[in-house]
Amino acid sequence: MSRLHSALAVVLVAAFASPVFPAAAPAAVAAAASTGAVCDHQPALNPQAPAGAVVVDPAVEGDLYAKTLSAPPGTTFWLPPGTHLLAPDQFGQVIPKDGDVYLGAPGAVLDGRSVNRAAFTQQAKDVVIRGLTIQNFVAPQDQGVVNHDSGAHWVIENNTIQNNRGAALMAGARQVVRGNCLRDNGQYGMNAYRPDNAITGLLVEGNEITGNNVDDWETRNPGCGCSGGIKFWAVDGADVRGNWIHHNHGAGLWADTNDNDFLIEDNVIEDNDAEAIFYEISYNAVIRHNAIRRNNVVAGSRRASRGDNFPSAAVYISESGGEPRVPARTDVLDVYGNTFEDNWSAITLWENADRFCNSPANTSTASCTKLVTDRNLCSAPAIDDDPLFGDCRWKTQRVEIHSNTFRFDPARPGCNGMCGRMAVLSNYGTYPAWSPYRGTSVQDAITHDQDNYWYSNDYFGPWTFVAGDTSRSLTPDQWQNEPWNQDDCASFDGVTPNC
Repeated sequence: MSRLHSALAVVLVAAFASPVFPAAAPAAVAAAASTGAVCDHQPALNPQAPAGAVVVDPAVEGDLYAKTLSAPPGTTFWLPPGTHLLAPDQFGQVIPKDGDVYLGAPGAVLDGRSVNRAAFTQQAKDVVIRGLTIQNFVAPQDQGVVNHDSGAHWVIENNTIQNNRGAALMAGARQVVRGNCLRDNGQYGMNAYRPDNAITGLLVEGNEITGNNVDDWETRNPGCGCSGGIKFWAVDGADVRGNWIHHNHGAGLWADTNDNDFLIEDNVIEDNDAEAIFYEISYNAVIRHNAIRRNNVVAGSRRASRGDNFPSAAVYISESGGEPRVPARTDVLDVYGNTFEDNWSAITLWENADRFCNSPANTSTASCTKLVTDRNLCSAPAIDDDPLFGDCRWKTQRVEIHSNTFRFDPARPGCNGMCGRMAVLSNYGTYPAWSPYRGTSVQDAITHDQDNYWYSNDYFGPWTFVAGDTSRSLTPDQWQNEPWNQDDCASFDGVTPNC
């Protein structure tokens, strides 16, 4: 092996030892203290109006909008118990000013009554929304109800945002999303996307994210890649910790296209229809100390029932890995200290040999890797040689998978040998005709040449391993020996490893 794993682990722990985000204020984040139920368990905050706050009258339709409009920036608004309504048209909304604070008493509900598209809009900065129930808004596809326009440094705490169309909320730079219930929304719990790709320093902590994608967007728009608990796009720096992410109708967490510098830790991610974590054409992440249970059973069994033998996994690393040239807190993609239990399969490392910058097979059509400034450079004949030959591909490289526990029950209905797998593979490159990656070059690279290693894991159950392509199924002994040489110092069913 080309790197010293033990030394690398020490470096990574040190790299993440210093907090990037300030500690949570205890009074405001009771729900974030431990991973667990937030929905229907919110703390009783703001029972009285703070001194100097503007009191909003629930009996006056549009009162919140009007009082926000007439107040100066930095005003605190208190919403007493009751149902608060906006103007009775699709564009009824609240437009905060910089530093505005919205506090809901227990029982304060902002209801879009299936008419209003969004609740809080425009790009004010430093807005706080705390203690509200926000429901029944009808945001269009890929749009959100709260922070609709991705304003910077919003703090969204201890709210219940539920039963909306689209996404419960969008994300802006340095946004804090803490202690919320994001439940049963039509598309996402949160859509972390800005058109200018300027989201940085995102904190998602202590939330319950459940039942999202009620509108089943992957069926309505096959191949859209537009569903799940949270979707991230080109986010540079995110900490996702201490959340309970469960029973979403799609992936739990999906980082798609040039995300970088993610720390995903101490979450419980369970019973999601598709992947627990899908990290796609992105960079540099640590995934540690998560409980990952019973994910991808719905999507995995559906795929298997069609005769598709792709190793559909709980953690899917697709064209993603560590890249030292992209600044981050780590330069690898490190998966360690997690427990996996009864997922359809565990971890798949994948590269599509035909998907690269400027290829018609790249579904993120306008995007290029972070190493190439202009996607038109990734064309023949220049792409045939370095640096473009290497830099035009999103690579599954420098992935470390170690010190995890993997368990599964082979009696799961519908398994038929298609579950309980671990995989590192690619396809045979064929397209387009000018691609320099045709043939087995990417298969060889991902399996042998890109520093992807499993080691020191513990397995319980009859695991099998897929290497190179979907047709090659390996026993643990084959997986650990030439030519694959994976899982040094691993144990199987409690047998002491030989290392």
